[in-house]
Amino acid sequence: MEKVTVRAPAHLHVGNFDLSGDLGRLFGTVGFAIERPSLEIEVRKANRISSEDGVAEKFARRFSEKYDVGGAEIKVEEAMPKYVGLGYHTTLALSIGKALSELYGLSLSIKEVALAVRRGLITALGLYACKVGGFLVEGGFKLGRMEEIVPPLLFRRKVPETWYFVVAVPESSRKEIAEFRRRKEEKILRNLEVMSREMSAELSRLVLLKMMPSILEEDIDDFGGALTSFNSKLGKVWSKYQGGSYCNEVVEHGIEFLKGRAYCACQSSWGPTFYGIVDGKSRAVILSKELESFLEGKGGGETFYTKPRNGGLEWE
Repeated sequence: MEKVTVRAPAHLHVGNFDLSGDLGRLFGTVGFAIERPSLEIEVRKANRISSEDGVAEKFARRFSEKYDVGGAEIKVEEAMPKYVGLGYHTTLALSIGKALSELYGLSLSIKEVALAVRRGLITALGLYACKVGGFLVEGGFKLGRMEEIVPPLLFRRKVPETWYFVVAVPESSRKEIAEFRRRKEEKILRNLEVMSREMSAELSRLVLLKMMPSILEEDIDDFGGALTSFNSKLGKVWSKYQGGSYCNEVVEHGIEFLKGRAYCACQSSWGPTFYGIVDGKSRAVILSKELESFLEGKGGGETFYTKPRNGGLEWE
């Protein structure tokens, strides 16, 4: 085999349900894999590791430190935007690791790849989006073993194919958020201010007794309401770092705009991406256009609609 092509899905965060740690684990993440945007890379055998994308080259070299593979030329053919809450870096790292694994006959699992490239280990939503897709709940990492083991997958369910995600990526604050994440994100995640046990219990109940039963019953109304409530409550916990319940005023107004128009209204990760869920493509088309008009008066940005991705990454 001389070449491997990998195509992997973006993901959307709902959030983390335990920043308390009093039960011996931290984070626990809820979210989705989505059909688009997606990442596509082509990896060819070569004399040395190289890529026009410096981040891609970094991840390939990190993988080669763990496994003695030969050289590779990495081309990023298609990608989601960076630092907007769609999972670019984790998806890229896992895709490169998987490509090198297949190219050199290692046939590693996604979990083994994650440990090699050291991504998807603090929160494993991106890992499981690449492994199985769908609606995902993972159980956080054991205290004292951050980045040593992969957080376990607690629950996975296919998202009904008639449910569409309507996504907005405002231009507002993108540069500031990217700079914030490059400079401060890792330090924040390693030195979090502890969430109260009461808040963690409330968020965990929303996952266990609202989200999980309602998606099993395909009750989009209850499911969406639980997502919105969870994301809003968690936003108050992160407000110390992002300046409010949401990352900026455009997203805050966008969340309000979606309420009543979609079944949920959530910010993904640090933002600025925010999204809603609707039932049916025709409604998704209409709402996407309405969101586009909303953003035009607030600095612009990109809007799109997409189906859920109920499978993981693919390679050939």
